[in-house]
Amino acid sequence: MMTEKKMGIINRCLPHGSAHGRESLDLTLAMSAFNESISLFFIGDGVYQLLAGHSPADILQKHYQPLFKMLELYDIENIYVCSASLRQRRLTTEMLIIEVTPLAREQLQVKLAEQQQLLSF
Repeated sequence: MMTEKKMGIINRCLPHGSAHGRESLDLTLAMSAFNESISLFFIGDGVYQLLAGHSPADILQKHYQPLFKMLELYDIENIYVCSASLRQRRLTTEMLIIEVTPLAREQLQVKLAEQQQLLSF
């Protein structure tokens, strides 16, 4: 019997200026077809990826943020944000475009340690 592998994808980069945010989201959606236990983590500047009101056309980049709504359709429910990262940037979970679970740094470390494989963007 094959056991489910816990995979965590860490997002630390700003949403625009590089392809990391889009690549992370694409990978998450693709991996959901093969793995039922995917957790997304937004840490540091990565929390900006979930902030409403992006205008990437101003810097000639594609707007991938609406794809975050697809996470629910793909049954990706383990979406965590670092509470300290939100506080440092004067953001709240209500300002984000999807529902997330805020975690203190200690809780975040525990969740990360539970993953069998981690990928960081």
